[in-house]
This record gives sequence, structure tokens and C-alpha cells, in this order.
Amino acid sequence: MNPFLCFVLQAWNPSSCQVSSMETSRFLRDYAVWEINAFLWISLITITYFLSYKLFKLFKLWNQACKIPGPPSPSFYGYFTTLCKQNLTEVLSDSHEEYGSIVKLWLSPKQLLVSIKEPEIIKEMLLKAKDKLPLTGKAFNLAFGRSTLFASSFDKVESRRESLASELNVRLLDRANLIPTKAVDHIMAELHQNMTKGSINCKMTSQHMAFTLLGATIFGDTFLAWLKSTIYEELLMMVAKDACFWASYSVIPFWKQGFWRYRRLCTELKWLTQDLVQQCSKYRQYRHMEPSANLGMEAGVFLQDNISLQEINGRHNVRDESCGNIMSLLFHGCLTTGGLINNMLMRLVTHPEIQHKIYSEIIMAKKGSEDKAQPVVEKMPLLWATIYESARVMPAGPLLQRCSLKHDLRLKSGVIVPAGAILVVPMQLVQTDDSSWGNDAGKFNPYRFLSKTEKTSASPNMDASIAGHAEELKDQRKCTFVLKDPNKNPAFLPFGSGARACVGQKFVIQGVATLFASLLEQYEVRLRSGSKTNSKPSTNYSMSQDFLSSELVFARRNN
Repeated sequence: MNPFLCFVLQAWNPSSCQVSSMETSRFLRDYAVWEINAFLWISLITITYFLSYKLFKLFKLWNQACKIPGPPSPSFYGYFTTLCKQNLTEVLSDSHEEYGSIVKLWLSPKQLLVSIKEPEIIKEMLLKAKDKLPLTGKAFNLAFGRSTLFASSFDKVESRRESLASELNVRLLDRANLIPTKAVDHIMAELHQNMTKGSINCKMTSQHMAFTLLGATIFGDTFLAWLKSTIYEELLMMVAKDACFWASYSVIPFWKQGFWRYRRLCTELKWLTQDLVQQCSKYRQYRHMEPSANLGMEAGVFLQDNISLQEINGRHNVRDESCGNIMSLLFHGCLTTGGLINNMLMRLVTHPEIQHKIYSEIIMAKKGSEDKAQPVVEKMPLLWATIYESARVMPAGPLLQRCSLKHDLRLKSGVIVPAGAILVVPMQLVQTDDSSWGNDAGKFNPYRFLSKTEKTSASPNMDASIAGHAEELKDQRKCTFVLKDPNKNPAFLPFGSGARACVGQKFVIQGVATLFASLLEQYEVRLRSGSKTNSKPSTNYSMSQDFLSSELVFARRNN
């Protein structure tokens, strides 16, 4: 019989009163020891199983990684210490030269990085590896809240990304010339006002242009009239800048005052987003909207109201999720678009001959257009080519990152990348590789995206697509140029590729082209006397990439 039951029966028996207190104490002590030993054994078995499982996964990772070429780890802690002193792109460049198109680097004993440089293998990898790094998803969740557009797992974002891509690239792109017109006018007015102060910082100007262009596109005229837009822009960038730092903690650092100050900033950003959405709703209800404003408003309502029944019936707070989508979309778009605008400005000031030819192209296109008020960017192939070349020579970020969270990635080359490994594409190396772009791959040459053809009397039919359509550009020798499709080259990856490619890449290119058509028609961009340029790519691997910060001067043209 169980000793504890015997003890209970004896306690209810009158004769048990004769049992000495010493025996009772000994029994309780023995029973307590038995319970503690049982608990300790169970804990030991559980911890042993957990550690054995972790150790098994670690040995499996090491075994799989042994089959991938790459330099030996300099220490037990991998290349973490080395990367603190040396640029990762330089390390990858040296490794690829010695070990081939696929190389590995150990960032830590359990964190493997695999870099791929061969364009065809990159294309295959981007089609198969559809997830983002867990740290990236955690950082966005911390900064902007729950989102169905930028989660780490592709399964959670697939449907929303498809609907957003359809919204941006089909319905909005059909009237793309009307979308940024008011935003461009607003940017030009601010630019003219700021030029009274002298030179303008290229970094801040590019960021603000991108923010205004995207905000007006998503929210319509309401955004341009919103008095808090400047505060919102500063707060958005401030929150994004520190997101990766606070997300790197495995446990919420509730003991740090800086974390709670950061959380208050995130809450303030969320309130401002909700206020902007409310302003859009009021504008939609009480004011008669023009077609361009209506289109922008529909884009904003798309993010706020077009929510599936499954999401409404789910566990998540739909309103918070919608705000998270808006903030994440604004940040991603501002980062990519701002980087592209910045690169364009820097290339134009360092290549004034290209700027002059684009200006001539703009004037010729307007002379042949019925609507003199709006730039006809479809007839400006050199402008398109310059945008593509700017994105090629200096991408917005140094690395294109992917991950396969659940399954090992098997490539056709025979390499097996373990699940959870960081997959990267060194953008600067791939997009300036001689084997893909020729001997002048490291030089700025927009004409690599143009091809000469014989002049024809009949004009080809134009469509609304960005790439692949033929446009005429007559130079002094009466040559005709055709714009090539940059995406036919697998080494052209400024917007990514595969399932996780930027959903608004066509929309962004169209908006930037319209912006520069208006900008260069009115202003000549120059580098301020004494200001220096930095042609090297940024090596900042945080969510918010640093733009170049040269001082520019916008000289008004005497048309």
C-alpha cells in the first residue's frame, strides 16, 4: 500500500494517537525527499533530451556545411570578430574568387551564412527560398506591429502580397502618370522654397521626396495637406533605425529605460498612422474627389478596409494589423525609392553630359505631346536607362537576404543548404560582375540598357509596361534607340526576384521617372562647390540603410 495512504488511515484511527511525533516527522521528511528526487529526475531527463536534440541539430548542421566550399572559420566564434573590422562584401569577394560561386561563412558556431554569386543559381535560390530571416520579422513586428505583408514566413504573407501586387501593378499602373503629378508639384514647390537657403542635403532630400511620393500615392491629397507629415516621416525613420537593435534581445529587455522610450515612440507612430487613416476616411466621405485623388484614396482604403473575412474572424486585431501593413509598406517603399532617387541624383551631378541629354530628351518628348502639362515618360528611354543603371551600379542595400526556415534547400548544382541558414546575394558583386555586364561593368553607362536600331517612319504602338517597350531617342547622328528589358539579365536584382521580389517595383520606377522628368525640366542639379561624393556602397546592415549625404544645388533653368 502507498505509504502516504497508510499514514492517512493511521491518522483517522484513534489508536494512531499513540504514534510518536518523531515517526511522523521522519515519514514526512522521507516523502518530501522522494517527491523532490522524482522532480529532479524528470527535470534531468527533460533537459538532457532538449540538449541532446540541440546537439544533434548542431552536428547535423556542421555535417551538411562541410560539403559547402568556403574558407575555414578563423575561430570558434566564426567570422563575427572579423566582420566587426572588415567589410562583409570584401570578405565575400575574396571568398568567391578562391572557392567559387557558392561559399559559406560561419558567423557563429550555430549560424551559417551561404553566399551565392552565379546569376542562374541565384534565380533558382530566390524561387525556392521564400522566407525572411526571423530577426527581420521580429524587428518589423516590434517597430510597426503585426503585419501580413512582411512576416518572416512566406506562408503568412503570400495572399496579401499577391493582392497588393495586383493593386499596385495593374489598377494603379494603368493611370501611373496621374498618380504622382500632384506629389511632384508639391515636391517642386518645397524644393523651390528650400533653395533659398542655399544647398540641399542629398540624403534628406531623397528621403523626403520618396516619402512624399509614396504618401500621396497611398493616401491621396489628404497626405499632402496633412500637417503632421514631417513629424511622421522623422518618427518613422527613427523607429526603424533602432528596431534591429532591440529585436536582437532574445528576452524583452524590460529592465532598460531606453527600451520603454522606444516603445513609446512606436505607440506614437501607430497613433499618427491611425490619425492619417481617419483623415482619409473623412476626406472620402465629405469631399468630392478628383480622379487622381480618388485613385490615391482607393489605395489607402485598400490597406485599411479591404480585409478578408478570414482575417476578420481570426484572433488578430485587424485594425492593428492594418496599421502595421501601412507603416511597413511606407518604410520599405521609402527605403527603396529614396535610395534610388539618391543614386540618380549623385549620378546626374557626376555625369553632367547624361543630365544634359536627358533634359534634351524631355524637351523633345513634350514638343511631340498633346498634353504639355504632363511629362510623357514613355518617350524618354535614356531617362529609363539612367534609372536602371543607377539601380545597378549602387543598389539600395549590400545584401539580398533569404532563408528557408522549415526545409533544406537543394540546388541543381548539388549543394544542399541546411534549413535556417542565411542565404545572401552580394548585390555589389553580382551587379558589377564582368561576366554578366561586360568589361565596363564597374562604370556608369546607361547605354548598356539601350540598343541601336534603324530609324523607321512609323511610330510603334506604346503600352503601359515599364520594360520591354521600344521608344525613339534621336541624337545628333539621328540614331534610334530601343530600351531593353533589364529583367532579362538575371544579374539585375535591385528589387529582388522570385516570390519575395518587391511587389511595387514597376510602380516605383514609373513614379521616379515621372519625378525626374519634372525635376530636370525645371532644374539643373549640381554638386555644391567643395562637396565630396562617396561612390562606395553603404555597409550598414540595419533595417535603415544610410544614403549618401553630399550637398547639392538645384539651379533653376531659364526655359
